[in-house]
Amino acid sequence: MIAIIDYDAGNLKSVEKALLSLGQETVVTRDREELLSADKVILPGVGNFGDAMQKLRTYGLEPVIRELVKSRIPFLGICLGLQLLFEESEEAPGVPGLGILKGKILRIPEGAGLKIPHIGWNSLKLENQGRLFEGLSDEPYVYFVHSYYLKAEDEAIVKAVTEYGTRIHASVEQDNVFACQFHPEKSSGTGLRILENFSKL
Repeated sequence: MIAIIDYDAGNLKSVEKALLSLGQETVVTRDREELLSADKVILPGVGNFGDAMQKLRTYGLEPVIRELVKSRIPFLGICLGLQLLFEESEEAPGVPGLGILKGKILRIPEGAGLKIPHIGWNSLKLENQGRLFEGLSDEPYVYFVHSYYLKAEDEAIVKAVTEYGTRIHASVEQDNVFACQFHPEKSSGTGLRILENFSKL
């Protein structure tokens, strides 16, 4: 069973729908026991970094997430869920992130012809043999919606990058922790393959 963490963030339903289309048993929950008994856990999200961290703390989910990561359960952060796994974000100065992975979330720099938020399809450049991307072409197209991007401290954990005014770390993997800045649940067949690869870990 794949559990989706419910902390009042947007986009939970579309992730659930994508998993159900793959035949995966899913539950949307913030119950500690339900989360810890799941085979895999997903932290999705659309919204503000500071608000999201406050919600995670209000619902007592921060220690549960740490427990899940420590227990080696495969864990996937999507979009804002990726950003929350890191130490801090320019979107909410002074608000600490989960700090499970090392790195910072920065605002996409303004540039000629660049619209922010970045909304649309971009190709990925795959690196370091990420397990989520098995069976995909070298430059798969995926769907992004974001104004902030990840700069990971350790390049070795970066499994996919894209360019949008700057070099964006679009997907990372470290042990049992996986994360995507893009939305696999909105990325057509490519995204479903990524979610399927996660479900088979």
